[in-house]
Order: sequence, then C-alpha cells, then structure tokens
Amino acid sequence: MNNFFLILGHSYMSKLKAKSFIISTVIIAAALVLLANFDSVISSFTDDEGSKIAVQDETGKLYDPLVQQLETMDSEIQLVPSSGSTEEVEKKIKSEELKGLLLLSENGDGLPKALYKSNSLSESAVTGELQIALQNIKSAQAASKLELSGEELSLLSGPVEFEKEALVEGAKSEEELSQARGIVYVLLFFIYFSVIAYANMTAMEVATEKSSRVMEILISSVSPVKQMFAKIIGIGLAGLTQLGVILGVGYFTLIRKKDELVGGFFDGFGFESLSVSVIIYAVVFFLLGYFLYATLAALLGSLVSRIEDVQQMIMPMTFLIMIGFFISMFGLGNPESGFVTVTSYIPFFTPMVMFLRVGMLNLPLYEPIIGIVLLLLTIVLLGVFGARVYRGGVLLYGKSNSYKDIKKAIDLSSKK
Repeated sequence: MNNFFLILGHSYMSKLKAKSFIISTVIIAAALVLLANFDSVISSFTDDEGSKIAVQDETGKLYDPLVQQLETMDSEIQLVPSSGSTEEVEKKIKSEELKGLLLLSENGDGLPKALYKSNSLSESAVTGELQIALQNIKSAQAASKLELSGEELSLLSGPVEFEKEALVEGAKSEEELSQARGIVYVLLFFIYFSVIAYANMTAMEVATEKSSRVMEILISSVSPVKQMFAKIIGIGLAGLTQLGVILGVGYFTLIRKKDELVGGFFDGFGFESLSVSVIIYAVVFFLLGYFLYATLAALLGSLVSRIEDVQQMIMPMTFLIMIGFFISMFGLGNPESGFVTVTSYIPFFTPMVMFLRVGMLNLPLYEPIIGIVLLLLTIVLLGVFGARVYRGGVLLYGKSNSYKDIKKAIDLSSKK
C-alpha cells in the first residue's frame, strides 16, 4: 500500500510542478479576472471623442426627440449636432475624430428617414439602437397623423398576452427554467472541458512513462493495477487543485463585482438562485465522469509506446465525450425529449446528459440515482477490464496504434 501512495504522490506532485500545468492555471485564472473586468478594460481604450456621432438634421425637429429616445433607452451613444459641411464631417470620421454621421430627413409621407455614414458598417449595435430610437419617433408621429392617443398607440403596438401553465405539480416555471438553463449551460462546459482535459492528461502520463522505459522499473516493484489507479487518482487530485485555484480566483473576482453584475450576468445565468443540490450534482457527475474516462484513457495510453500516438488512440474516447456534450446542448431546449431521457442512462453520456435533466427538471430522486449506480457499475467493470489490459499493455513496445493490441495486452497479462 505504501507503493500505491508513493506513486499517487509522485503523479500528483509531478503534474503540479509541471510548467505547462502552472502556465495553463495562471492563464485561465487571468482570463477570468480579465473577463470580469472586461467593461473597464474596454472603456480604458475607448476614445470619447471618437465615440461621438455627428447629426445633420435637415428637418430641424428630429434631433431633440432622438436624443431623448436614446436617453430613455440608456444608450451610450453620444450625439452632437454637426457644425460643418458633410465633407468636413466625413474627413473627421476618416481620421477617427468622430464615429459616424447621421443624416436626418423626411420621406414623402413626412415621416423620419435616416442615412448613417461611418468608416465601417460592422458596428451593428450602434445602428441597431439608432434604428430603434427612430422607429419609436416614427410610431409617435404616425399615431399623431392618425389622431391616435398614446394609450391607443401602446394598445396597438403592445405584445400579445401569452402565459404558460404547467399541469404537473412542482414543475418549474418559465423564469425558473431560464435561470436553470443558464447555470446548467455554464456547468456543462465546465464538466466537458475538465473531463476531456484530465482524461487526456492521464493517457499522456502513462504513455510518457512507458516511452521513457520507466515503466519497466515500476512493474518490477509495483503491480500495474496499483500503478493505474494511483495515476488516475493522483492526476484527479491535481485537476481538483487546479480547479480549486481557478474557481477561487473566479469567486473572489466576481464577489468584488457582484453589485455591478446583479441583474445582468448573475441574474441572466441564474447565479442569484443557484441551489446547493445543483452544485452537489455537478461535483458528483464531474468526479464520476472523470473516473470513467480516465480509466478508459489509462487503458488506451498503455497500448502506445510513443507520445505522438496518444491522440490518435484516444480519439474515439474524445468523440464519446463530444457526443455527450452535443446531446446536452440539444437537451437545453428540450430536456423532456425521449432521446435525451434514454441517453441519460447510457453511462458514457450520463455525466453530462443526466446532469442536464437534474438541473432543468424536477426529477424523482430515483432517476439520478439509477444513472449514478449505472455509472458506478460501468466504472468498476471498466476498471477490472482496464486493469487486465493495462497489466499487459505496459509491456507492449513497438509501433502501436491499433485496437487489436487490446487482445495482445490481455493475452500477455494472462501469462504473467
């Protein structure tokens, strides 16, 4: 047992001290900090003069209503009346002193008409807000021409009343589903990238030791089965350490910005109403998904003798993870689909698809438990089978990129 913990500790510390591991952790943590302060960073590079839009109002009556509409919309667009000719303003736009020029006029019906000029038409957000503001002005003028009151205009342009009601007691409301969809979306990405990264790391670790002939020394003192599970757990602990650092940085960064994010990021992604049960299920399915795919990765990694062959060997495993992720993405829009329900009980898809259903629906407790039990049984069976393949696979050398070598590895393990 001492040898088991020795290999576990070595796998954990060697991965923790690896430059690539440290650099990737720092980069991801820095990216989270940058993302949380994205608005501040962008604003520091924004030239206030260059963000202004000059307005030439040929009607003499559209400028003030347009400014009022943009203020009502809380728009950041800055309008300034043009004091020069069109040619002079265009020169300022080309030199980036101004963002654009808005020419206001009237059409044949006496309603607003506009032409927007800028260096590039890629800023659709700016033109979109200007169009909405002018549309509101046009609606008000049209209502005036038709002698409609403000109440009649609101009645005419208001949305139809359309409510939804679930017949099943305890079913989530539309608002609760939207919040659940946001947090499940974020956590699905977390599970997907974490499982695929750390499973690949396990396969690479096994292949690296085998290619350096260290394996020949290890198998003489420690059983291959102990080696396999020590590596899986060691790299898993290293992964949890990395995730702990990243989540810690993300948590403290977001807490500092919480007041600014309330009603926006936190509300949109459901973090304000995040339940403990969703977090627990996310952790459980992440750990089980990791052990499932890490065991499979260690099995496949033991079959190759060169690091260059690892990605080719584990490609089908990567496709399995991707398929599970794509099913989950489909399920975000229709979590009660029969296809989603059935695939949530297929162990290779359970970590993501069952988590999706648990997060989006009010499932009876036995459904996720059945999924977890099936996942545990698969991990055990894969561990027993993987141990046999691993025992023989670590002794296979030479070019190996075929799954036929699994039979060779089993035959070799039987002779030991």
